Amino acid sequence: MAKVGAQRAAELTGKSKSTIQRAMKSGKISFELDGNDRRVVDVAELERAFGLIPQENEKNDRDAVEAELEKASQMLEMERLKMRIKMLEEQLGSAQDLIEDLKNQREQWQKQAQQTLLTSQYSQKQAEELKEKLEERERRARERKQQMMEKRVQSMQKLKGENENVKSHKPITEKKAENAGTGGQQFDIQGLWHKIRDSKKKMAG
Repeated sequence: MAKVGAQRAAELTGKSKSTIQRAMKSGKISFELDGNDRRVVDVAELERAFGLIPQENEKNDRDAVEAELEKASQMLEMERLKMRIKMLEEQLGSAQDLIEDLKNQREQWQKQAQQTLLTSQYSQKQAEELKEKLEERERRARERKQQMMEKRVQSMQKLKGENENVKSHKPITEKKAENAGTGGQQFDIQGLWHKIRDSKKKMAG
């Protein structure tokens, strides 16, 4: 270690020169004599006895080191923030992509729902039209059947009237003979008339 005189020792320790000299004299710190018979003391001995105060150069060096450490810390914090920002940007991008996908899916669902609704409405319309056609066919069939029944009734009534007119102009003996020969036919005509009338009532009911 370096050896210094009393004046420099005072500067290193922050003590007065007289304090350093008394410490040498009392043996608190050991010293040696240089070539000029000047008492010198080892810096390590000064540090042991009094402790050393930071010197200007050392202070500057320490300040520089602290400044570099602070700068490095700021740079690390900046890099950390950059990484955080980048991660947040990626998350934001992913969220935007997800929102866009959900938006597209919603539009597709809406189109499908509208198409399904239109198809359902179209099917319902077809069913209603078919029902109307069937009802119209049934109505026409009933009308045709009723018209045919009415024509048959009219024909039967006309035939019955003609038959009665013919009978009224024949002799009694001929009428009896004709009635004996055609009694079964008259009975069938009357039975048919009753059946037609009953059928007509049922259709009307």
